[in-house]
Amino acid sequence: MGIYRELARNPGVVRVLISQLTARFPFGMLSIILLLHIQLAYGDYTSAGIVLAAQSVGQAISGPVSSRLMGRLGMRPVLALTSLLCAALLVAIAVAHLPLAITAGLALLVGLTTPPVTPAVRTLYPKLVPGNQLAGLFSLDAAAQELIWVMGPVVAVLVSSQFGTAVGLCVAAGFMVVGGAWFILSPSVGSVKIPRSQRGLGAILRRPTVVISTVVGFFFVASFAAIEAGIVAAFTPAGDGAGHGSIESGIVLALFAGGSLVGGLLIGHRAMRPWSLLLRILMVLAGTLLCLVSLNIWWLGTVLFLGGLGTAPAFAAISNIVSSTVKFSETAEAYGWVGTGQLVGVATGSALAGVAIDAAGAPGAIVVSAALLLVCAIVAAAAMRWLPDLKGRHIEPLPETGTLTIPLP
Repeated sequence: MGIYRELARNPGVVRVLISQLTARFPFGMLSIILLLHIQLAYGDYTSAGIVLAAQSVGQAISGPVSSRLMGRLGMRPVLALTSLLCAALLVAIAVAHLPLAITAGLALLVGLTTPPVTPAVRTLYPKLVPGNQLAGLFSLDAAAQELIWVMGPVVAVLVSSQFGTAVGLCVAAGFMVVGGAWFILSPSVGSVKIPRSQRGLGAILRRPTVVISTVVGFFFVASFAAIEAGIVAAFTPAGDGAGHGSIESGIVLALFAGGSLVGGLLIGHRAMRPWSLLLRILMVLAGTLLCLVSLNIWWLGTVLFLGGLGTAPAFAAISNIVSSTVKFSETAEAYGWVGTGQLVGVATGSALAGVAIDAAGAPGAIVVSAALLLVCAIVAAAAMRWLPDLKGRHIEPLPETGTLTIPLP
């Protein structure tokens, strides 16, 4: 655990870590709140799936584009504009009951204006700490990210159940503005300039490790969104028109987050081997499959805590893969694609879970989650030959220039 004390001694690290966590926290809330808000407004989960799908399309477009714009316009202008626009759109969805098509259009704009906080902060990290501490910082970031993806739905369920889904959306917008401002005003954000990439948009996808990280992140996060929706449905009484879930679902999801936090701190900073990503995904898959044995609150909490031990370490592995295999000028765009995969995964997993809940109840969403994790594990196993072996190595971006061999006449 000494690695985390060393990290805290680096100037700016603690502020960047906490502020970006606050700015990204709404991303973990939105899928569940939108699912509940639209289901309540229109009377079925399929309508919620349409809105979430529209949001995912916007996110798919915005991720790499907004990340690349940070290299042209700077981090602060891009982050500030997108944060304000996205928050305003969320408030509009919360307070206005509009036809489904218009609401879906607003959700598309929410996706298009999603602030690129994730690629921004992961581009900053190599400039904040030396290479021998970067694995520890990615591990700590992954544990914090799990608080976003798992604790975010807990907060969403609790706020929505007590005050309504409209208030929940406004709370998410508040986190986005306040956390975004805190992060944007960090001195580190102003001091680091991302060089312009010399290649066209999307050229980074020629690197197998970026494609692997994006695809794995998509299925991995989609599985969480699905099981979170299933847990909420499992503890929502039949015929409850509010659709707000209950305190039981919050307890189960909090235990899931606790397992991930423990796993991230104990395992995530360990040197990554080519098989590490697969092993960590299989841990989560085992916990998810065990959820099908019983929907008892303590059984679900226990097996998800155990499965969660592999969650943050898997995210840390993805960050290590990207940071060690791309150039610094391409890091923001690479993380933009990875972030897009994860954000689209949230919306897609929630949408699939919504349809499954309508068809088969809470167990249907758990089956969807397990299926997504199984595909994720297959991808990680098939991609093992391209994954780096970081044992005994410092994590640092590839050099911007390479050696040019000129043949002698």
